[in-house]
Amino acid sequence: MIYKFKFEDKEYTLEEENLEYFANDENEELQEFDTEKVLELLSNSNEAEFQNAYYESCCSNCRAGKEEKKKVFDFLEFYFYAYGKNNKFITSSIDNQYDKKSFTRLNREGIVDKSYLVTVIVCKNCGMYSIEVEEFEL
Repeated sequence: MIYKFKFEDKEYTLEEENLEYFANDENEELQEFDTEKVLELLSNSNEAEFQNAYYESCCSNCRAGKEEKKKVFDFLEFYFYAYGKNNKFITSSIDNQYDKKSFTRLNREGIVDKSYLVTVIVCKNCGMYSIEVEEFEL
């Protein structure tokens, strides 16, 4: 699966080859949720809109800004919520499957019991990206 998007006239391609890492929650890993699923969700959504983000660490691939001794480094970031039941992925906040119902409503209906914050971080210079999944306790 490949996901492409444009930001400030530059096209970025997210695929397996330029994935730096995929970090799933250490304590409550969301099962049946991987890079392919994230790229599929992004591809099928009209809501994926990356924004500028700044981190204290440079990109480990291109190290853009390191030579200039920048204090913060340029990245792009998009986040959404993934919902699971019994630690298995069910749907997400950018998936049309459940008519944009909130976690609270899906939880009341017994469809889901956990919420995870999924962050996609892209180096603005070289396009290397990472995905972080963390349980989001309400």
